[in-house]
Amino acid sequence: MDSDLFGTAGVRGPVADAVTPALALRVGRAAADAADGASFVVGRDGRVTGDALASALAAGLQSGGTAVTRLGQVPTPALAFASRGQRGAMLTASHNPPADNGVKLFADGVEYDRDAEAQIEAAVERDPDPAAWDAWTSADRADVLADYRAAVASFAGEHGADPGGISVVADCGNGAAALAVPQVLADLGADVTALNANLDGHFPGRESKPTAESLTDCRAVVAESDADLGLAHDGDADRIVVLDADGEVVHEDTIVAVLAHHYVAASDAADPVVVTTPNASARIDERVAAAGGRVERVRLGGLHEGVADADGTVAFAAEPWKHIHTAFGGWMDGVVSAAVLVRLVADAGSVDALRDPVDERPYRKANVDCPDERKAAAMAGVPGELSAALPEADFDESYGVRATRPDGSWVLVRPSGTEPYLRVYAESEEVDALLDAALDAVRTAVDRA
Repeated sequence: MDSDLFGTAGVRGPVADAVTPALALRVGRAAADAADGASFVVGRDGRVTGDALASALAAGLQSGGTAVTRLGQVPTPALAFASRGQRGAMLTASHNPPADNGVKLFADGVEYDRDAEAQIEAAVERDPDPAAWDAWTSADRADVLADYRAAVASFAGEHGADPGGISVVADCGNGAAALAVPQVLADLGADVTALNANLDGHFPGRESKPTAESLTDCRAVVAESDADLGLAHDGDADRIVVLDADGEVVHEDTIVAVLAHHYVAASDAADPVVVTTPNASARIDERVAAAGGRVERVRLGGLHEGVADADGTVAFAAEPWKHIHTAFGGWMDGVVSAAVLVRLVADAGSVDALRDPVDERPYRKANVDCPDERKAAAMAGVPGELSAALPEADFDESYGVRATRPDGSWVLVRPSGTEPYLRVYAESEEVDALLDAALDAVRTAVDRA
């Protein structure tokens, strides 16, 4: 059994040879073994393989003696919402292709941390025996969608302004967002045009990952109509992409900066903190500081751990495309993001007005080829090579290598966790020159590794 069962976002991969019913059964039984008697809610997104995999995982939980409630098809945020006070298992591959699926595990509304995942991996490896026959359970069924949608609308109502008269194009991507986003936005009073709003695990409207390239239809509808903004989601609605009134994608870090400023400004905490990741733009730090807060960075995939470990009161947490609205819950929630952003746009008057205070310096990223077996040696050489290229920079090696210059421009180098690359990010008014200098330094480190 693969000891790296969990990636940065749960178990994920092709159902043909990775995330099989047999694996789902073992993960379910392992989760029951580690649950200390806690009950589970089990949900799935719209993927064709979700029903069978959810049944297999539920069978593992039930044969392990754990109480199970089946929620059917729901967005991942709705499953997390339902897992408060108990545990949860979501069958989803998020933005991956339709032939993939996966498992995310939650405890009291928060994704399992690395220690909990390691415990599950160890239990999957040893494959514990089922509980005694008379301890097996029968699954209940419940509908959480109405309560979840009402809770999102209520929370969003505390932020921004009444969106009556705001026109929104919501591209659900044939994913689970179709079960919540159009309904919540309409309930708030927005004028909603829903695209790809039928749940279909083949994702016929577009690929599940919302990008500038995959959102061609949505961008056209926004640009050719009188829509104030567009919103697009992935297969399970934990991420969001925002389009301006011209149908152009707003940079993901600008959206984080807008939300971070809003939540810090609204916080009455003595030390409001925004948790984000090493690749996040300095524009976030600037807007957070302007609102009276500060930023802490954590590893990619560890946002929920960063929230738990932060030194201060966390007002908001985010990585690119994915946001944790801490006053609402401890999970990534693209539905809440949609609702709050629409009300903030209504308050500001337009997407452009909302983003205007953000200093959107140019941002670029690139990859440097590096075999997995040379990544550690290459990364060990990166600080020396980068410091020679950027002698005025301050260095932080907490999560990769981040070099920040006195003018606020910066470079980050980190190893990819899934591909044979070192990832290089740069933000600067002269980003091409900065990225080129960083790439030269990183290639030298790889060559010498």
